[in-house]
Amino acid sequence: MALEIEVRETGGWYVIAVRGEVDLNSSPQLRKAVLAGIERTPRVAVDLGGAQYMDSSGVATLVEALKSATEKHKKFVLVSASVAVTRVLELARLNSLFDMRATLDKE
Repeated sequence: MALEIEVRETGGWYVIAVRGEVDLNSSPQLRKAVLAGIERTPRVAVDLGGAQYMDSSGVATLVEALKSATEKHKKFVLVSASVAVTRVLELARLNSLFDMRATLDKE
């Protein structure tokens, strides 16, 4: 399944909703959306509830985004991570690195 990205702003968050597969071919599309969000707003959330698959290039994209947000003193969270994405992050022992939430509560 191809990667679909929907961007919206809600409750003070720049939300990037991901559906489909994040792999070597599609991760540049996610990277572009996430880094643009980090430049635009102080709070970025990546909704991974619709992500059916993520490989190491997708994980690298998320790590790069977290590093960029941290350097710029911006908030970066992962929301509703699918079982597939959560498993990949756990196997890479990166799940504790991210602020992972079941929902995006307004702060």
